[in-house]
Parts: sequence; C-alpha cells; structure tokens
Amino acid sequence: MALGPRLDLRQSQSLVMTPQLQQAIKLLAASNLEIEAFIGEALEANPLLEAGEMRVEDREAPPESVELEIHDASPGDGDQALDIDAGALDRDRDTGDGDWGAAGAHVAVADELPSLEDRASNETTLADYLEEQVGAAAGDAREAFVARAIIGQLDEAGYLVGELRHIAADLGVGIAEAERALEIVQSLDPTGVGARSLSECLALQAKEADRYDPCMARLIDNLELVARGEVQRLKRMCDVDDEDFAEMLAELRSYNPKPGLAYGRSEASAVVPDILVTRGDDNSWDIKLNEATLPRLVVNRDYYVELRNGSPGKEAQSWLREKLADANWLIKALDQRQKTILKTAAEIVKKQEGFFRRGVSELRPLTLREVAEEIDMHESTVSRVTSNKYLHCERGCFELKYFFSSGVGRVGEGADGEGASAEAVKARIKALVDGEDAKKILSDQKLVDILKGEGFDLARRTVAKYREAIGIGSSAQRRRQKKLQGL
Repeated sequence: MALGPRLDLRQSQSLVMTPQLQQAIKLLAASNLEIEAFIGEALEANPLLEAGEMRVEDREAPPESVELEIHDASPGDGDQALDIDAGALDRDRDTGDGDWGAAGAHVAVADELPSLEDRASNETTLADYLEEQVGAAAGDAREAFVARAIIGQLDEAGYLVGELRHIAADLGVGIAEAERALEIVQSLDPTGVGARSLSECLALQAKEADRYDPCMARLIDNLELVARGEVQRLKRMCDVDDEDFAEMLAELRSYNPKPGLAYGRSEASAVVPDILVTRGDDNSWDIKLNEATLPRLVVNRDYYVELRNGSPGKEAQSWLREKLADANWLIKALDQRQKTILKTAAEIVKKQEGFFRRGVSELRPLTLREVAEEIDMHESTVSRVTSNKYLHCERGCFELKYFFSSGVGRVGEGADGEGASAEAVKARIKALVDGEDAKKILSDQKLVDILKGEGFDLARRTVAKYREAIGIGSSAQRRRQKKLQGL
C-alpha cells in the first residue's frame, strides 16, 4: 500500500460540556441562598432581566398512592425536571427549541457561582467545624442525626440555647438518647461547646485538661463566689491552702468561657431552608420551595423592544440578542432546577414518611440510587440536588443528605427485599440484652443466631459493632457486671 498524505472525513458522537451545561450543574448543586446571590449578579449583568412578583402555581401531584401535595414557586411553563446526566440541555440549546436562544449563545450572566463562603467572611463557622467531626465521633447514623440537630441549636459562643427535652420531643427520641447525642457534641473540638451553662462549659475544659478533681469541681460550682471575690470562703469550701487555690484560680482563668467565638459568627452560618414540608388538613404532605429566597425572574420585553429599535448597528443588535438568549436560558434553567428539587424532595418524603410522622426511630435505609430510580433520573443528579439543601418540617431543619443511611438485609419468610434500618437492628439488640438472664449471658454469636431467626441477615462482627455503638459491653463484661449487681 502506497504511503502518502490524504484527507479523511469521519463522523463521531461525543458529549460536550457547553457553558450552559456547566452553569446548569452549578445551579443544581447550589442552595437557595447561593441562588439568591447568583440572581443578584445576573440582574446587574443583564439589563433585560428584572425581578418580578412572586408567583405560586399548583403543579401536578405525585401518584395517588403517595399523599403529597406539591406547590411550586417557580417561573415559566412546562413540567420537565432537570436531569443533568441526560444531556438535554445540550440538545435543546443546539436545536434552538423553545426560548433557549440561538446556537452558540454564550451564558454571560456569571462565570462562577458565588459560594456562601465568598459572600460571608471566608471563615469556617462553628457549625461547619462541628459538622465535620460528628461523623467520626458518633456511633451510627442515628446518633449523628440527633447530634447535628443539637449543633443547630448552639449559639455563637457554643452554648446550647434550647431545652434538650424539647429537642428530643421534636425528633421523636428519648431523653436518654438526646443526652447521649449531647455528650457526643460536648466531646468535639473546641472543648466546652454544647454546654448549657458557664459552669458546665468550664467543667468540660477542666475534664479535658485532667484537672477536674473534687476541689476544682467545688470551685466551678460556686462561680458566683469567685465573681464576688470571696476568697476565704472558697478556700474553706475547696479545702486548699493559698498556693493551691492560686493555682486553681489561674487554671480556671485560662479556660475559654465562649469557645465558639473562635469561629465564624452564626449570621454567616444561619441555615435557611430550601424546602418547606408541612402537614395538610387531610394528613397529606405539602411540599414547596422557600419563596422567601427565590425571587422570580422575568424578561423586560418593553425594554428589549426599546433597545432593539434604538440600536441600528449590527454589533449592538448581536449583543442584544445574546442578552435575550442569556435571560431566556437562565429563567428556564432556574425553572427546571426548582422542579428537579421538588421532585427529589417529594420522593424523599415518601420514602421517609415514618420519620416525618413518628420521628427518627422510623428512619429507613435509603440510597441515592433508590431515589434516582424512582424519579427516573441519574444518581449524580440526585447527589447534586441533595447537596447544600435543607428541608424544614415540624421536627426541625435537616440537610437532605441526612435522610440517606445504610441498612441491614432481611432474610427468610416475610422479607420484602427492602431491608431494615441499622437503628431498628440496634434497638432489637438492646432489647435482647436488656432481657437476658444473668446466668445465660448472650454472646455475639448467640445474638447473630437470634437475629437471623427473626429475619435480620448480618455477621457477628456487625452485631459487635452495633452493640458497641449503643454502649453495650461484651458478654464477659456484662457477666462481671451482673455478678457485682447480685452481690
């Protein structure tokens, strides 16, 4: 075969990340507060855009088997949700369908979506810092869930401002479980956060420094005497001499009475919910976007006509068409974003309805893929939707990611293939241990056998992990403890 230069024409298909697609991905992953700031920049950059009055439209409800009523505060028409992985944005743009603008139009409203950190102080907030530690400190997803709810009730200084019993009631958990979650929060850095009083805050720091002996405990319990300078009385109460008392007082003064202030102020980390879930009159669920953070965008057609008639040059006309295409694209992209969020939130409420009705004990195992399959979207789209989004309901404000947790498989007759939540298995383990005979302590293997007989498919090491997570000792430890109790 002869060698020589030649020209070949080949045809191939590939998915191109157009500017519109890249922008849509950022919009989908952004919270409502980030969208609000983004819209503000878009209004400044595009003279054809203006903020219109808020409009609430009823949308088609999910299937009748799910008692949900969805209200949408989004502009525009149509009911197509946004699934980034499908590449629909590219196709609509390139074909010029609808109001997406001409092919090749550049989205010039903003190059980068401003983050909350950029608009705030670029500081790590106390809530953010504590959230990063919860996963490693908590024994399981349920403990982490309650601990995060407590973190949401901390003030700027790191103190718990709400009553723990009220938090427990809102979440549908027992006070003992809430106390355990508070202990987890109080174990986090900085030491002293989660305290309910100044004395508790200082006591936590003394314990961390291994200085919380009976003398220091009495000094911390009588801070009002320290404030009044009643030194002699305090020395008698603590039963120490002048030198020891001076050391104790110096130690006490080295502690931080407001440990949370070392991090960003709460104004920068205030959680504004993106989705509002309320119970309807007919016991169904009303799910809507938070209108307070979603201004409605419209195109000022009159201004567009005025500019078009007053701009005879080709360059000016081209710029005007580009701005119109940008405006139409942004309005439709935001509309589709809102439909996608509502569709995902509705499915989460459907899957976790037990939590919304009865509390955290009814959380069931749930994965991103499971939700994605139900709403006919890609898993990556659901992942973006649930990032940085908060849902507010009668039990509090929770990140959408909180509703996803692992589970345990079911076996035997009656298994429905859905599995049981890890929390349900832990509750059963606790019940079995609480009811065990002091002379017949249940080993981990025996617990495995009992649980398998009840349809829970799990290994011995999993039972041991769950047992330790809920604070239950080994069979040998429990045997010694019950022997001491019997003496």
